[in-house]
Amino acid sequence: MKKSSPLSLNTQILVGALAGILLGLWISSSGSESAITQAGLYAAGLIGALFIDLLKMVMIPLVFTSIAVGVANLRAHRQMHKVWKATLGFFLFSMMIAIMLGLAAANIFRPGDGLQLAMFQDAIQEFQARQLPLSEFFSQFLGSLFQNPVAALAQGNVLAVVVFALLLGIALVVGGERYNNILVLLQELLELVLMLVGWIMRLAPLGIMALLLKLVATQDISLLGTLAEFVVLVVGTTLLHGMVVLPLILYLVTRMAPLRFWRGAREALITAFATSSSSATLPVTLRCVEQHLHVKRDIAGFVVPLGATLNMDGTALYEAAAALFIANLAGVELNLAQQMIVFVTAMIAAMGAPGIPSAGMVTMVMVLQSVGLPAEAIAVLMPVDRFLDTFRTAVNVEGDMVGSLVVQKWAKSNED
Repeated sequence: MKKSSPLSLNTQILVGALAGILLGLWISSSGSESAITQAGLYAAGLIGALFIDLLKMVMIPLVFTSIAVGVANLRAHRQMHKVWKATLGFFLFSMMIAIMLGLAAANIFRPGDGLQLAMFQDAIQEFQARQLPLSEFFSQFLGSLFQNPVAALAQGNVLAVVVFALLLGIALVVGGERYNNILVLLQELLELVLMLVGWIMRLAPLGIMALLLKLVATQDISLLGTLAEFVVLVVGTTLLHGMVVLPLILYLVTRMAPLRFWRGAREALITAFATSSSSATLPVTLRCVEQHLHVKRDIAGFVVPLGATLNMDGTALYEAAAALFIANLAGVELNLAQQMIVFVTAMIAAMGAPGIPSAGMVTMVMVLQSVGLPAEAIAVLMPVDRFLDTFRTAVNVEGDMVGSLVVQKWAKSNED
């Protein structure tokens, strides 16, 4: 049997990621601004953008077909309502734990107490945050759910596409055999899209190397140092949730060993870390869940795309911790009731955040305003947000994969 490559795609992606980080560190430490360095960064930017654009190209048709087919196929074993309950229950449960971790860590270590908000006044004055009251956020959020499906598909509005695909899948279930031809067409379209994903993934090692090279080479280390305490707290808490809490939930429910899970999920986690986009990573996530972790296609096609839209453990944790960090900088002591408001709004904001790089910053304003903190203080987080976004996106994607395994196990145990 002839092998196409001496290294598996997983290994190639890992090598590419390490090479990108090392090259980025070398460029950053050398401080060189030569024409060769600039040309290298430009090339890395082009390659990285091309890889993300290719993933985005297949994202919307993949979301639409996988959810519609996934929901329609759930009728085969009459588990549709059980899968719904298990999926939403897991998403809410895991995000609640993530937010509690973020709040607990921020209360214990109190990042920002030693800093003065005055040192960031220039940045805050230059930053204009749009005021978005909670009522307006709800109005916009609900309005974004139900849109013209053709316009939603064309504009890449993931949330509206998810809702339409869910409704179409439910209609196919209710219609039964009468609409079987449409279901077969959608299944064939899904298979074609998955074939495209396989082709695109051949570029993943090079694309991820380019993305990480540019990220590391252009990151301002001095700004990271200024906010080091907050950065360490968020990264540490996010890794705790991703490396302890989620694997523990997975093991307790499915008895799957963490190492086995990480081997199967590595491809998606590295891609999420490099792209900082759970939506762009979606094709890779589905591939890992179905091929490496052996989740049934109907379950994976329902849970994973929905999770890429609604299940944001890392984002929820970050927004809760960031709100307390800003409060400490401003010298404001948030009481228990105010922290409960942060808890609720962080969950809502995380669910409403699109799966794109730094999307959490858009909804972060709502979390700050919910407890009377200055929205302009979001400028303080800007220098470190891109760096932190890599970690929280990886945990967001991990939560989707763990969720698909948990839901499959729960549905199977109820079916027996």
